[in-house]
Amino acid sequence: MSTDITTIGSHKVKSIPSGESVELRSFWQEQNVAIIFFRRWGCMFCRLWAKELGEIAPILKKNNIRLVGIGVENTGSREFIDGKFFDGDLYYVENLATYQTLGFKRFNVVTIITSLFWKQSREAIYKGKSLGLGGDLKGDWVQTGGALLVEKGGNLLRHFSQQGPSDHLSNEDILKYFGLENEYKADTMANKKREETECPTEAKP
Repeated sequence: MSTDITTIGSHKVKSIPSGESVELRSFWQEQNVAIIFFRRWGCMFCRLWAKELGEIAPILKKNNIRLVGIGVENTGSREFIDGKFFDGDLYYVENLATYQTLGFKRFNVVTIITSLFWKQSREAIYKGKSLGLGGDLKGDWVQTGGALLVEKGGNLLRHFSQQGPSDHLSNEDILKYFGLENEYKADTMANKKREETECPTEAKP
């Protein structure tokens, strides 16, 4: 999907926990930014992606690249903060128009349950359980998210849309788009490969 970043620049998001409202374009006016659009704060897949991003957060910070996480709602954000899953600034959209404009699709009850049996989902569930990330049933179950990587001034480097609830933009790809591929350490930056295993499906995505 081709994205004109100016179409969402005026969209507003609210800071967690202050509630301050800011425009999206404020994130890229003065510096490079990686914006992660999460599905749901209680989603184990989102918590896993957030946790894995922590492995490159120091590199992004060192290179003046801001890391921002955005959700569809405030519900469940307190548990997300208390769990210290994400090493960046957190916000939520004022309405779903931002996710819709970015082309982030919505599942239905049947497709979201079916997606838990996908290989990628099983691997992510197993890893999330092994890290004790937990999960809950709060909030919007069927929304997907993605990411925007943007250079200072508004040049869009990458628009990523999830095709499934456990889909993610890898740490390696994020660093590459910002010209930092030499900083990637395959043996320690975990989301290059999630170990495949069979796992229960009672996890809360």
